[in-house]
Amino acid sequence: MASERHVIEPIRTSRHLRFLEDAQLDTLREATLDILENVGVRFDSEKALAIFAEHGASVDHKSHIVKIPRDVVLKAMAKVPRQFTLGARDADLDLPLKEGVTYFTNDGCGHNVVDFKTGKQRASALSDVAMMARINDYLPEMSLCWTMVSAQDCGITAPLHEMDAVWKNNTKHYTSVTMMGEERCRYGVEMATVLRGSLEEVKRRPPFSLICCTIAPLVQDKEAIEGALVLAEAGIPVVIMSMPTMGTTAPATYAGALALADAEIISGTVLLQLATPGARVFHCILHAWADPRTGGYVGYPLDARTRFAPVEMAHHWNLPSLGGAFGTESAEVASWQAASEVATDPLLVGLAGAEMVTGIGLRATYTLLYPEAIILDADLYNLARYSLLDMEISPETLAVDVTAKVGAGGHFLGEKHTRKYMRDALVRSNCQQLDATGQYRDPVEVAREKVSWILENHHPEPPSPKVQKEFDRILAAADKELKG
Repeated sequence: MASERHVIEPIRTSRHLRFLEDAQLDTLREATLDILENVGVRFDSEKALAIFAEHGASVDHKSHIVKIPRDVVLKAMAKVPRQFTLGARDADLDLPLKEGVTYFTNDGCGHNVVDFKTGKQRASALSDVAMMARINDYLPEMSLCWTMVSAQDCGITAPLHEMDAVWKNNTKHYTSVTMMGEERCRYGVEMATVLRGSLEEVKRRPPFSLICCTIAPLVQDKEAIEGALVLAEAGIPVVIMSMPTMGTTAPATYAGALALADAEIISGTVLLQLATPGARVFHCILHAWADPRTGGYVGYPLDARTRFAPVEMAHHWNLPSLGGAFGTESAEVASWQAASEVATDPLLVGLAGAEMVTGIGLRATYTLLYPEAIILDADLYNLARYSLLDMEISPETLAVDVTAKVGAGGHFLGEKHTRKYMRDALVRSNCQQLDATGQYRDPVEVAREKVSWILENHHPEPPSPKVQKEFDRILAAADKELKG
């Protein structure tokens, strides 16, 4: 039986912060159009090349470079919907995209786990996917569910088994970060159709979405983009994500890296619109820096001014945005680095107005899972969420009559107004939980206890036996066909 707690708490705010001026956004878009028309993007997919050729792009079939005229880009981009709904397994948890609302979720596709029971590090498995989906389902800070770690024990059909494991343990919208390739995506659509009852319902309330990563600089992966074409046709939202590293796979300047990444995203978006006009697409740039001494990946330098500028770039194209936050390079579950690197992230990306944000709960640059880390990171998220809530100012909350009654030098503790509001006035974080002596407890210990409680007590209602039987049939067919 599921526990009673079953809500989501997104960031809701009327406040907004600008990182780029309109003139700068116009200049960035012009650079993107220039790159698309004169430099081109490599598509290692004959299907993609054929679609572009049919619609007037310049296609070099030998190099696979596609150059897209400005008018083709602008005409295609005009068809992208700005707002739509991400359907959940539970209709009460559907996520309508709207201004002023930012939905957060965990990070995805880690490959190592510090085992919750043994404390030893190991490769992630399908059981970890299921465990984290169940924890995600309980937490109101998580508006949707990503595949947090990969099922490395399932082989080539892991994305489909991950989807099955999530839907058994989670009732929110699901985002796959591992599903690639036309064949696997067709099986994914079939599973979604079974869940919803018809393809029309899938299109009306898509129960999952896909992350489609580019290859910087300026390459679209064959398996990723062909899978995206299949899902877009079925009404499944696709996030086109670029992850350039400044100085190695992108120019070493902010503007240059953003323009290159934007060109990758827009080229993929144009393809999906040419194939399926009105396809639902998110824009996402998660850029990093190359260490000039080692060439290593650096995700959180001191100067990271443009970290949330991509949200505005997306909106300038009239695209919804997936923003990034959290994702520390620290390999420890709780360290100064793990908190300080990401402390301002949820506040700033919420103020930027991203529709969806990922990043909660992984360590070691998005690769390592401590199950309790998602609880610790949720505290940082809530600091931002509460900071951005509107304050009620009314005769009741101003309490001038109460102040007049108490007067100068008095005390409010005995007032009825105090009894009514005092408990709700203080919201404790994990760092402020008390032991029997009134002392603050170790927040990691508190987080581990919460994970244990969730796993013991929270059991979401799985899909019906009829649906699960069909899932099992589809998985068996996929295993037989794709694993050979």
